[in-house]
Amino acid sequence: MECHLPVADSNVLTQSDGLPMVRKLSLVGLMGIVLLPTWVFANEGGSPTPGPNDRQITLAVKSYLEREHFLRKPIDDEIAARWFDTFLSALDPLKIYFLQSDVDSFAKKKSSLDDLVRRGDVSFAYEVYDRFLERVDERIPIVEELLKSKLDFNQKESIVIDRDIAVWAKTQGEVRDKWKKRIKYDLLVQKMEKVSPEEARKKLLRRYTSFAKRMHQMNADELLETYLSSLTSSLDPHTSFMSPGTLENFEITMRLQLDGIGASLKGEDGYTTVAELVPGGAADKDGRLKKKDRIVGVGQNREGEMVDVVDMNLNDVVKLIRGKRGTVVRLKVVPVSQTVPKVYDIVRAKIELQDSAARGEIIEEGIKEDGSPWRIGIVNLPSFYMDMAAARQGQADYKSSTRDCRKLLEGFREEGVDCVALDLRNNGGGSLPESISLTGLFIDTGPVVQIKDADQRVQQYDDLEPGVVWDGPLVVLVNKFSASASEIVAGAIQDYRRGLVIGDSATHGKGTVQSLLDLGRQLFQRLPNAPSLGALKITMQQFYRPSGLSTQMKGVKSDVKLPSITDHLPVGESDLDNAIPFDRVDTADFVATNNVNESMLETLQQRSDVRVADDEEFQELATDIARYEERKNEKTISLLESDFVKEWNEGKAADKEEEKKQEENAGPRRPVVTRDFYFDEAMRVTTDYLAVLSGAAMPSLAKSESKTEGQSESR
Repeated sequence: MECHLPVADSNVLTQSDGLPMVRKLSLVGLMGIVLLPTWVFANEGGSPTPGPNDRQITLAVKSYLEREHFLRKPIDDEIAARWFDTFLSALDPLKIYFLQSDVDSFAKKKSSLDDLVRRGDVSFAYEVYDRFLERVDERIPIVEELLKSKLDFNQKESIVIDRDIAVWAKTQGEVRDKWKKRIKYDLLVQKMEKVSPEEARKKLLRRYTSFAKRMHQMNADELLETYLSSLTSSLDPHTSFMSPGTLENFEITMRLQLDGIGASLKGEDGYTTVAELVPGGAADKDGRLKKKDRIVGVGQNREGEMVDVVDMNLNDVVKLIRGKRGTVVRLKVVPVSQTVPKVYDIVRAKIELQDSAARGEIIEEGIKEDGSPWRIGIVNLPSFYMDMAAARQGQADYKSSTRDCRKLLEGFREEGVDCVALDLRNNGGGSLPESISLTGLFIDTGPVVQIKDADQRVQQYDDLEPGVVWDGPLVVLVNKFSASASEIVAGAIQDYRRGLVIGDSATHGKGTVQSLLDLGRQLFQRLPNAPSLGALKITMQQFYRPSGLSTQMKGVKSDVKLPSITDHLPVGESDLDNAIPFDRVDTADFVATNNVNESMLETLQQRSDVRVADDEEFQELATDIARYEERKNEKTISLLESDFVKEWNEGKAADKEEEKKQEENAGPRRPVVTRDFYFDEAMRVTTDYLAVLSGAAMPSLAKSESKTEGQSESR
């Protein structure tokens, strides 16, 4: 999810940070691909104690923020106020633990946070967190009592779901009322998911007691990460502090490989559950571990102690299972639908994370004038990845999204495809150099992106490699989750009129560039083995298209727009707190092609609109969108069972189905192409585009026109 541009200092990498984790697959695994969970825990019982490097790290973060951040804004009382609110929200987002009196007592130090950080003093974080642990412990008896009591689901009451209008309880009576509504809501959800009343109560009790236990296991690194990231995000939403563990996981995501067993894990009410197995990974080849199995213990080597991992934070479970290739890890597993645990010994191996790599498929769509189908090569690219460590070391074969895409395009060319479709939907970003070099596969030499720094200097970054790998018709598929590096590519393709952009009305709108500063290497440059102190991901620049437009806030507008529920979700850059505003710079000097023009776009959009209006599935989507628009501004949810059931049946079930669909399309076994009605319409737009380019007649838009089934072959 990050974009990186190597600069002269080998300890610094610049990046165009990707889309925030919104509706992404909430798995934390692949035995190390940790998607930045909120907490990492280590200590049994008690509260975290300050780390030996807290002060030094805090002083470094404060210094870099004031000297290097794009806004060059000092940490003052205004930032301190944002920091205060963000930190409390990070701990208690639903406002169900702290009391108003707690917040009032904390607020006495709100205006002094900027003074404390100048001394490297993070005692406020520990003060707040100690109180948080007290309140968490106090809530467990209330949960136990409510789960044992007879609750009235025929009572006309509601629960607040809008965090902006939620308030902290002032009295113990208000605390109990908040939690009664919370438990009633949880029980209604369980009922809708067909869980028996007895099992639902057991499940919820375990959920909240497990949460409390994990809170007491928190370590200093994670508290510091949460506290300092609350500061950094007060400047903009993409600046953050990464603890050493988070930094390690981030680097794994960029190089797309690690040593482990090859399994995606997720936490469920205190248990570590297998969500997916990586095809061809060690666990997949072993054959015993299955999806939905629960891992309750982990042992090292053949005879090592079996560590109980029930209620252990998922990050720590991942660390236990991950290890050097060729070594043995023993898993104590409760197989799905069983109660008796079994022990599996699995030899760790190198895991290639192919679910995040570029993959291709050729599909056949529509009919040419000679009666044969159009052949379209689909490139599914979920991220712009690059093995940064290998690149720094000068390795010639380091992992690269551009190299993988080049191979796919060369294969498509050999097999005579008529068009290439680059699918960047849900692609949250990646390596900035990769976005430039990948754009160069489709354009000849010329500017791809312009970058402005805090001193208002603008630098142009060009594709310097003469020639192209694919010079034929091109379409780019995008949605509101296409961010950062994806927007660089889509924007350049659009500015050059090199291809057609199809999708949501606009992409995410992420147009800032971050630098990843390894604090250990920065602070101890003369030491050959600098300590691991984490990293600061800091916004230092803003990027612009060749046309001079920034993608910040506004994104890249599609040439042909298709209706989509994602278009209506509040998940764009403009929906984030403290986002940097849109602006523009001068247009770069480049030569556009004539592959796309306004008259063509008008025709393609009109034809698509006619098909969409006549399509039953798009009509159902329009109904879903209208229902969502009605519901999205709701501040509360009714806890009257009859109302709750009605609302669930109208929308919640569909939401669950959509979430399930997204997980399937994001997991290790995700398909290259999902032939749903949205994709099919994108392909009909594509064949219309091919007909216009070739001068052929376009298909009839009669109501009786049948949908193309489409055939495909994977690559």
